Amino acid sequence: MTKGFFVTGSDTGVGKTIITAALIRAANILGLRTCGMKPIETGCRKTGNGILLPTDGMFLREAAGMGGSLDLVTPLRFESPLAPLPASEREGRPVDLDEVRKSFAQLSERYDAVIVEGLGGLLAPIKRDYFVLDLARDIGLPVVVVARPALGTINHTLLTVNYAMREGLTVAGVILNYSSPPMNDLAEKSNPEVIQQLSPVPLIGIFPHLLDLGKKTIEKAVVENLNMEIIGKYL
Repeated sequence: MTKGFFVTGSDTGVGKTIITAALIRAANILGLRTCGMKPIETGCRKTGNGILLPTDGMFLREAAGMGGSLDLVTPLRFESPLAPLPASEREGRPVDLDEVRKSFAQLSERYDAVIVEGLGGLLAPIKRDYFVLDLARDIGLPVVVVARPALGTINHTLLTVNYAMREGLTVAGVILNYSSPPMNDLAEKSNPEVIQQLSPVPLIGIFPHLLDLGKKTIEKAVVENLNMEIIGKYL
């Protein structure tokens, strides 16, 4: 059975990529040979020869110290900075979920654990009848919800966690991530405690805003700020 996590967000822009990298480093600390995967990435940069470069996918490959082709890490890429459904319709290219399944299967055979970064939130549309929620269900890994610590996060976080659980997903916990510098206001100071009280799943940690995104810096932040016992329970 494949080990790992599926990383989703309470919204877009909450820092899923950084937390995916952090969970890769956490799994490494626990002794697992671990890879990252961003199955579908939109907003990719097109090179002069027409190749689409997935920024998040490349970052995760570097964070995991992976070799090999980016096609395994990010098999589906679109240039338009949109959800996959409108991006694929705009560019006239279908979303081929078989490519995602094949890549995930190959990574699962090669590594002890796979940390998969989703895109947007659980109801971001991938196809007209298929959402990120469905991708998470098909991949079958426990879900980690990444959320902002700022005002409004209680509603967004609890909606995401409770909807995921209602739809039958296993939710390992929540990570509050400072994707931007802290405001140090009352909401940021009180939200973690409120979420701990009201969420049906644990708060795995509060991840700091990092200027240096090197492996050692991320790993140090993991050790100091994430609950390795909770992470280890699912790995």
